[in-house]
Parts: sequence; C-alpha cells; structure tokens
Amino acid sequence: QVQLVESGGGLVQPGGSLRLSCAASGIIFLDYAIGWYRQAPGKERELVADITSGGSINFVDSVKGRIMLSRDNAKNTVYLQMNSLKPEDTAVYYCHARREVFPLYNYWGQGTQVTVSS
Repeated sequence: QVQLVESGGGLVQPGGSLRLSCAASGIIFLDYAIGWYRQAPGKERELVADITSGGSINFVDSVKGRIMLSRDNAKNTVYLQMNSLKPEDTAVYYCHARREVFPLYNYWGQGTQVTVSS
C-alpha cells in the first residue's frame, strides 16, 4: 500500500519559517519524482516545487529564493524548507509522487495545513 505522509505544517507569523516533510512508503522511492503542491481556499491546486529522482529541482516563480527542496533517498523522505513566509502562502500543502519510469503512476498525500498569519 502506497502512503505519502506529510508533516510539519502549522501556524506561523509572516516572515517565519516551516519545514514540511513527506515520508513515502510502498514505492520504489528512486523511481519517483516528488513534488509539493498547495491549494488555497477558492483556488486551484498549484505546483510549488518538485525534485526528480536525479535531483533536478523545479520551483514556481512565487517561491523562488524563499524555499529549499531536498530528498533523502535513504529515508524515503522529501523536505520542503520554507522561509520568509507570507500570508499568501497560506494553503493546504500536498505531497505528490510521480513515477518517472513506465508504467506511470502518481499518488497524493492527505495534505498538511500551513497558515501564515499574525
């Protein structure tokens, strides 16, 4: 059974930092690109950043310079470090796993709430 378990969300003041973790099980981790998406109330889900199995990283422009993404293949875990958080970063953050070899599968985590507010 495939599981993506997110953790690390919470309430933080503007300018603060959070580190989100996504722990994967039930997959061959090295076959997958892992991404973080977010969905704010009333908005569509959007990609924040992802990291391929080879370590290539892609960020959405709105977060560049404020986040770092890394993967620990030994722990089957991806980390999203978010700094200088803004109220507009408030959203539910979802972990996503995308298989990079055939057959192509993808999986979602349950999401973790990030609220940036004073």
